[in-house]
Amino acid sequence: MKLLVVDDSSTMRRIIKNTLARLEFKDVLEAEHGLEAWKILGENDDIDVLITDWNMPEMNGLELVKKVRAEKKYADMPIIMVTTEGGKAEVITALRAGVNNYIVKPFTPQVLKEKLEAVL
Repeated sequence: MKLLVVDDSSTMRRIIKNTLARLEFKDVLEAEHGLEAWKILGENDDIDVLITDWNMPEMNGLELVKKVRAEKKYADMPIIMVTTEGGKAEVITALRAGVNNYIVKPFTPQVLKEKLEAVL
């Protein structure tokens, strides 16, 4: 199973990748922002799960989610948003855009594990 982690913070990408590695997910790609993620998605037909931040330069996570959901081939791809945006309105906005699950930073490895299991 291949995952794509998108976050403008290299530290956060490392934390997520390390957590995923402990959960036996070894095939993890990463991107700094939505534009880079979109390019990676276009170059890799075998990405199974998208984990994205909301607030990023170039193209934010919400824009990325909308772009991904607009493509028929990504209709069933699980998307988890990991963000500091914890308000009810933000969660609803993300879910309406097509996010399958939502994690508010900071989070524990257990939370990521549970949210990932829920979408798989």
